[in-house]
Amino acid sequence: MKLTRERIVDAGMAVFAEVGYHNLSMRQVADRLDTHAGSLYYHVRGKDELLALMADRVCRQAYDAGTEALAALPPAATWQDHVAAQATALRRSIKQHPGGARLLAESPGTLSTGAFSLMERLLGTLVDAGLPHDQCGVAADTLLSHVTGFVLQEQNQPTAPPAVTAELHAELCERFPLLMGPLAPRLDQDEKFTRSVRLLCAGFATLS
Repeated sequence: MKLTRERIVDAGMAVFAEVGYHNLSMRQVADRLDTHAGSLYYHVRGKDELLALMADRVCRQAYDAGTEALAALPPAATWQDHVAAQATALRRSIKQHPGGARLLAESPGTLSTGAFSLMERLLGTLVDAGLPHDQCGVAADTLLSHVTGFVLQEQNQPTAPPAVTAELHAELCERFPLLMGPLAPRLDQDEKFTRSVRLLCAGFATLS
C-alpha cells in the first residue's frame, strides 16, 4: 500500500496510544507501517510535525462532532447551549484517543487549522451572545483549556480509587470539613463537566 501522510498519522496515533507522548518515535511508526524510518521523511519532516498533525486530526474530528451536536440543538437553544454542545463534543473527541488530552496540551505550537476552526466557531458563538469583543478571546481560550485539562485529569486517573478506612475517613472529615462535606458533592465525571461548563458560561454572561 502506498505510503501517505494520512497513513503515517494513522500509525502515529496507534503508536501514541501504546507508548505515550514522550516515547513515540519515528522508528516505531515506521515499524508499524512495515517500512524504513527514512521513508517517512518524504511526507513528514519529523516527530514534532507528526505530533502536530495528530493533534490537528483530533481537533478536526472534534469540529465535525461539534457540527453534529449543534445541528441537533432545538431552535430555541441559548448561546450557553451552543457553548456546551461544542465543549461536550470536544471532550468526547479527545477521550476517543488514549492520551489525547496530553497530545493537545503538549503538541508543538505550530499552525493547526483544526484548532483554528474550533476557536473560530467558539468565538463566533460568544460574539453572537453579545460578549465584548475584547473579552471573547480570553473566554474562548479559557473554555478550551478547561476542556483539555478536564480530560487530562480523566485520562490520568487511577483505575481504582485509593482504599480509605473508616478511621482515615473520620480523620479527613475532621481536618477538611468543607472538602469532605456537602460543599464538594461527589459527582460522576459527566455531571461534573456539565456543571463546570455552566459555571464558566455564567461567568462569561457577566461580561455582556
